[in-house]
Amino acid sequence: MAWDPAQYLKFADHRLRPALDLLSRIGAGSPARVVDLGCGTGNVTAILAGRWPGAAVTGVDPSASMLERARTEHPGLAFETADAARWSAVPPVDVLYSNAALHWLGDHDGLFPRLFEQVAPGGWLAVQMPRNFGAPSHTSVAEAAGDGPWGERIRPMLAPPPVDPPAEYVRRLAPMAASLDVWETEYLQILEGENPVAEWTKGTWLRPFLDALEEPERAGFEAAYRARIAAAYPPAADGRTLFPFRRLFMVARRR
Repeated sequence: MAWDPAQYLKFADHRLRPALDLLSRIGAGSPARVVDLGCGTGNVTAILAGRWPGAAVTGVDPSASMLERARTEHPGLAFETADAARWSAVPPVDVLYSNAALHWLGDHDGLFPRLFEQVAPGGWLAVQMPRNFGAPSHTSVAEAAGDGPWGERIRPMLAPPPVDPPAEYVRRLAPMAASLDVWETEYLQILEGENPVAEWTKGTWLRPFLDALEEPERAGFEAAYRARIAAAYPPAADGRTLFPFRRLFMVARRR
């Protein structure tokens, strides 16, 4: 997927809040090695480095464009190009942190225990993922697929929600965990601008569908999607738009 850092960062403040909420629940005191898995532009990697200034902090991401931005804006930090599905830590890390990244990967039955194995005994795994896939922001992709010839390309890409109910992650992590906390939060995000929910998803969930199309189908599909989103999330009287967004969190300490 071709990430656009500028589009993604349009809502940087809203995207940062769950990252900070996740960080606040990690009980690590003085970890030696910290990894930000799926670090994107490195904004949160810098915050992790500030939280644990004595640690060796590394941001890991598969996107060259995201890492180029990260290295430019945070030249004092270490970044590594790698896919979380195949990444491994040698030696194991003390904190493995991942904010809004692992929902892009499949096989969570295998992925989450494998990632927990990359954490040293007594260390921490902390993960946040969106779980908003039943909302119009996401279901409108499938609906807009039926509005034009682009549906032939879009429909094969449609799949069940990539994030499971919270209890599934308890099942996956509990056998290896000395402590485990799993919870959900729905943020009521107050957005500004024209059709801001469509702008939000254009930087994330809509990206692979747009990348799969060429013009004029790409513009046609995006217009159909934006029309549905504008109807589902109309602005309030003050011009601002409310966008409820559910996220899943987990913080586990390794035995």
